[in-house]
Amino acid sequence: MNKKKILVVGELNIDLILNNIQGFPEIGSEKIADKMDFTLGSSSAILATNIAALGVSTSFCGLLGKDSFGKFILKELHTKNVDTRFVQLSEINKTGITVVMNYDQDRANVTYCGAMNELSIEHVPWNNLTEFDHLHFSNYFLQPGIQNDIVELFKKSKEAGISTSLDLQVDPEDEWKFNYQECLPFVDVFLPNEKELLRLSRRNSLEEAINHIKQFTNILALKLGDQGGRVIHESEDIALKPYLNNKYVDAIGAGDSFNAGFLKKYLDGASLTECLDYANLTGSLSTTAAGGTGAFAKNENIEGKLNKIRKKEF
Repeated sequence: MNKKKILVVGELNIDLILNNIQGFPEIGSEKIADKMDFTLGSSSAILATNIAALGVSTSFCGLLGKDSFGKFILKELHTKNVDTRFVQLSEINKTGITVVMNYDQDRANVTYCGAMNELSIEHVPWNNLTEFDHLHFSNYFLQPGIQNDIVELFKKSKEAGISTSLDLQVDPEDEWKFNYQECLPFVDVFLPNEKELLRLSRRNSLEEAINHIKQFTNILALKLGDQGGRVIHESEDIALKPYLNNKYVDAIGAGDSFNAGFLKKYLDGASLTECLDYANLTGSLSTTAAGGTGAFAKNENIEGKLNKIRKKEF
């Protein structure tokens, strides 16, 4: 069987992660963080590197600044076996960075978007699209250059004969202006979390949100955090509990790792139950190391770690 190939289109940035912070930030005061990590960030890049670690041939399309952060990200992508021939350099903006302030299982983020603002549909390698089996796009609201063409992105991908997936992520302005009625029919796998689905649908309960959105979706793969996950497709409605572990560090990238696991199995042709189960496993694994990619650093150990989590030995 030929190895499946995915093209990830989206944002690239650095994550500066602060843990064990002594209090909440206040204007005119200074707080101390006892731990700091500097890692590859961004929803798109975390998914790309982790699904590559799971054995899917992965290429990335995005923008970086001509700076040391950009060089760091390119090196990290290369190290993690992600093809960067479609990553371009901005002439006008710096590489993006997110400062992540962790508080238990929640966090506050401040992001400088930089080059990710520029990414447009023109940067997508349309002439190479038939090389791939799947296209994934993440973080719609942080990439204004592509927002007006989001429907065209997925429509053209489907016309090229490849499957598609989308993870919207959070809208910092909390306006949720996304034409899901027109876009989602061209998305094979839609991957929101509970809060995102509620805000997007403007419904008050999860069941109301699902019943509204599912009329526009193909596969709705819903991330429910410490409640696990749920998949809705036609007559199927599958809910699975999470895999908890004893080595929790942080939840950064856990949702993106869930996506990576789900899409890995989806591209393998697995059942939706298998896709969701594996997604819960990879999401759990992600929380055992700092940042979104640390737990996936050694390819040869990943399946062993996942088996230990499944058996509650990790």
